[in-house]
Amino acid sequence: MTTKTKLTKGSLRLRVGCSSGTQRRGRSLKQKSCECTKKGDGGNGLKAELLEKSPLGWARQVLGFVPDQAQASVLRGAAGVKRIVLNCTRQWGKSTVAAVLVAHRLVTVAGSTVLVVGPAGKQAGETVKKVCSFLAAMGIATRGDGVNPGAKMLPNGSRIVPLPGREGTTRGFSAVSMLIVEEAARVPDEVYLALLPSLAVCDGDVMLLSTPKGRRGFFYREAMEGVGAADTLVHTGPVTECSRISEKYLARQRARGDVYFRQEFLCEFVETGKFLLDEATVNAMENPEERAWDHV
Repeated sequence: MTTKTKLTKGSLRLRVGCSSGTQRRGRSLKQKSCECTKKGDGGNGLKAELLEKSPLGWARQVLGFVPDQAQASVLRGAAGVKRIVLNCTRQWGKSTVAAVLVAHRLVTVAGSTVLVVGPAGKQAGETVKKVCSFLAAMGIATRGDGVNPGAKMLPNGSRIVPLPGREGTTRGFSAVSMLIVEEAARVPDEVYLALLPSLAVCDGDVMLLSTPKGRRGFFYREAMEGVGAADTLVHTGPVTECSRISEKYLARQRARGDVYFRQEFLCEFVETGKFLLDEATVNAMENPEERAWDHV
């Protein structure tokens, strides 16, 4: 696979594809106001009509970012929700989509803080790098925030902070406008729970990105419970949505085993055999009328 990136003044166009030249695509999230952020042009020199555009229109017209059909659907729906869960195959473009959403928030909501968390620092760092590419293409310079390694601050006071998935390093933040969790199925529950209070003051948004890893953990619960919820967008993106991956490659991956392929490429939450009892057995054993303290 080859990648060509064309930068033009005030825009960024990404094309990622195989020899056929298949185009690649992306999207973004809603503008959100909070008592801890400032309104106006944010000191970024953008026209008011551009700041007021929906995430999909903003991504296309400001960034010059061309989403594919599935990505555009997510971006269109992102404007009306508080949580986004992307349960998508490898190479679907989850991190690029997140980068568009983050750039939109940082630019359109002055003074906002966005946290990006991953199992290790490198996942979060890669997302920050993509965000900075979009900002640079818009002519927006960034600098460190003077506190957090790898953090970037915009002239309007907004900042993005990458963090490794360890509870001790994720506490202490407040008034967070958006939380991005990369490889969420592989981030411990205690890390996610420690981060949620940081969203309280601004009633911040959450975006979870991952492929599945069994029927355990907060990513699985959010993906299951979020379906049909008014404030949540859950999108499952199997490999059939990603034309950039060849059938020859997929044939080799199928040969590695049914559970592996269904989990990594079809995005199914399957039992991995790691635990003694599966979910169905545990649920069948539960008696909602039984109270544990009656037997103490």
